[in-house]
Amino acid sequence: MSRDDRSRGAGSGTPATTALTAAGVDFAVHEYEHHDTATNFGEEAAAELGLTEDRVFKTLVARTASGALVVGVVPVSGRLDLKALAAAVGEKKASLADPALAERRTGYVVGGISPIGQRTALPTVVDESAADHATVFVSGGRRGLDVELSADDLVAVTGGRLAHIARA
Repeated sequence: MSRDDRSRGAGSGTPATTALTAAGVDFAVHEYEHHDTATNFGEEAAAELGLTEDRVFKTLVARTASGALVVGVVPVSGRLDLKALAAAVGEKKASLADPALAERRTGYVVGGISPIGQRTALPTVVDESAADHATVFVSGGRRGLDVELSADDLVAVTGGRLAHIARA
């Protein structure tokens, strides 16, 4: 069961929705029933919201060779290309960050990590395929909550950039 709330800023009151409202970004809040047994959170969101997996994007935190943390936002239908993410931020390599570290730095729990409104704003790279859609869905800051917005607004509000960082 999902609830679709199209009024700007209405809904959950997470740091992500608060940041979107403060930035004056048009977005829609989509809540769905999160199942405690789910481990593929992006796939669950796509299925519960009745969307294709190329339109729902997952947020992954990686650590570069120099120790910096960066965020990669890729479609649920693909995987994060860590070498491409590293290159997009001027590094040679990267690996997925420890989940506990990602939670501490972003202020969100795994499965609900949003690229928006993080406790510590991390450099963000959004896969260029986001620009193929009028709007995309990303975590709204908790499991069972996604926000829908344009790729341009996602890049602007995160201070990020578009790059080819996903692979099949």
